[in-house]
Amino acid sequence: MLKAFKAAILALLVGAAMLVTGSSAAQAEAPALSPDPDASLLQRQATSPEQLQEQVDLQLRLYPGGKQINDHEVAYDDGKFVITFAQPGRQLLASPDCPSGWFCFYDYANYGYPRGKLSDCGWQDLGAYGWHDRTSSVHNRTSTTVDYDNHTVGGHENDQYMFSNYSGGALNLSSTQTNKADHVYRYC
Repeated sequence: MLKAFKAAILALLVGAAMLVTGSSAAQAEAPALSPDPDASLLQRQATSPEQLQEQVDLQLRLYPGGKQINDHEVAYDDGKFVITFAQPGRQLLASPDCPSGWFCFYDYANYGYPRGKLSDCGWQDLGAYGWHDRTSSVHNRTSTTVDYDNHTVGGHENDQYMFSNYSGGALNLSSTQTNKADHVYRYC
């Protein structure tokens, strides 16, 4: 009985210490990155070269593993995925501009930047680059079809198919499709 009482007291003290320090088992298992209140900076046009650099720095801090390749782009996986930020003073797009051999997805309707682009075949997890639930328009400049899926529970086999973007196709997404893409699959 005394042993059980001591164990209960110890558990209460450990719990109180965790509350005071803000630690818990759940926090220990949480991802290293947490939502940043400044993350919205990634989704708007910079007003100055300094703010553009802040966007690039924030992208790299929130989603490590990338490399700044010029003043307005970050590349991941040796250039497999590239994020292009809108440059200060330049008009946001109203028409698609995806380079040949790539498929692109834009944060805003009418192909408004920031823009993500991929060229690899097979499954790609957009969340790995901070691009989950951020697609409002798409442009496919590859010779193959690209499927866009919304992640549900479990592996890719449980993803919810949303739409296909055919070779050469550019489209603004409907309100039921906007900002839901988490994964893409390019057929090659």
